[in-house]
Amino acid sequence: MRMLNALLFAATFVGCAHQAWAQQHSHSAQPVVAQAPQTPAPPQTSASPPAAAVAHGDMHAPTIFTLRSGIAQGRMVYLGVGGNIDGKVNPMLVVHEGETVQINLINGEGAEHDIVIDQYAARSDRVLVIGASSTLAFTADKTGEFIYFCSIAGHREAGMEGRIQVAPGARATVATIAPEIVRDPTDLPAPVRARPPQIVRVDLETVELKGQLDDKITYNFWTFNGKVPGPFVRVRVGDTVEVHLKNDEASLMYHSVDFHAATGPGGGAEFTQTEPGQEKVVTFKALIPGLFVYHCATPSVPHHITNGMYGLILVEPEGGLTQVDREFYVMQGELYTAKRFGMPGHQEMDYEKLISERPEYFLFNGAVGALTKSHPLRARPGETVRIFFGVGGPNFTSSFHVIGEIFDHVYEGASLGAMPITGVQTVSVPPGGATVVDFKIDRPGRYVLVDHALSRIERGLAGYLVVDGPSDDDLMHSGPAKR
Repeated sequence: MRMLNALLFAATFVGCAHQAWAQQHSHSAQPVVAQAPQTPAPPQTSASPPAAAVAHGDMHAPTIFTLRSGIAQGRMVYLGVGGNIDGKVNPMLVVHEGETVQINLINGEGAEHDIVIDQYAARSDRVLVIGASSTLAFTADKTGEFIYFCSIAGHREAGMEGRIQVAPGARATVATIAPEIVRDPTDLPAPVRARPPQIVRVDLETVELKGQLDDKITYNFWTFNGKVPGPFVRVRVGDTVEVHLKNDEASLMYHSVDFHAATGPGGGAEFTQTEPGQEKVVTFKALIPGLFVYHCATPSVPHHITNGMYGLILVEPEGGLTQVDREFYVMQGELYTAKRFGMPGHQEMDYEKLISERPEYFLFNGAVGALTKSHPLRARPGETVRIFFGVGGPNFTSSFHVIGEIFDHVYEGASLGAMPITGVQTVSVPPGGATVVDFKIDRPGRYVLVDHALSRIERGLAGYLVVDGPSDDDLMHSGPAKR
């Protein structure tokens, strides 16, 4: 007991200044762009992942908590970091049946610690010095309340003990606290295919709005047409593109648009610097086939981009692209918020983090859970899928990967005038760049869209491609090979 008291006394004088991971949650009026010709995509119902997939957990998209060892009220304790548990002493960790759970442990005061959950046979490595960290993971396949604790002699008795509650059934859909800004990945026009060049009018409206970033979290997004990313624009090589950019009268900022598909000053940005309530028009010729980013180019340009002002324009080659069964529209971006990742409430942009390239969030289609809880991609076995993928950024390159699939064809750099490469696992896409990938779905399952800089999963970056059907077959099954 004398040793424990000495340890407690010493620990109170040790500072802890470590930037910790935060808790990740496993969840998350649009004007129409007038294009000619355009056929609306069929509506897609938002749904949670199928129960069969949830029941087996998902090691690539876990529910994450972070705890830091510390001293509170004269006791050794675990302190919650981020999200709803931030600053709480030995917080209750609430998960749902079937979820994969990851608990990060950070040493906050220099004593030796670990974290153990006996009922799940889950144990972290021990952390010995300030700032050292470890982690444990398990699938919550038993419901009820269970104890997590430090197994170092005397530490549990000194106060390092909390509870984890595993609720029965899948997690409920997140309650909406602000407008959804997520662009549905099926929201893109039908292929142009074979037709002569023509004039195509594109209407963009710049809208600033408070939108839902995650469960209990909002952010002031700047958007094209109220969604992130902006609308998918589809033309063919040789078309004349007439862009009408209207800045909503409720906006506070000037906005503009720079099309990487255009040849001319600023990609059109010099002609479209538009004050609130006004409209500007720019016209350009689509000379080169490809998939190109467009974005706002009003100073500070990275500020406008990070807030959501980016999208893609596809310039189809003459005769169009090869036909596929399903097409999806996905873009990656970053947010630089003043509060840490996962902190509830309203998040504001932090300019110092922006120019220092220290994002709190990495996102597909604008929000945490955009392509998992909100709008997962869906296909059927035997179908061929095409993903138009771009990076708004403004700063980080993506290593785009679909876990459990191999891209049959990749148009490197989204160059549609070149032959695609085949049999590709991961595609590097720089900020302001894009790619086109397609692949055949050979078996059912839930495939996870990621940036293979995989730490970004813990900053919100994951998506699902859900293919319903049996998950055991000759291509992959549990157990030894069939003989």
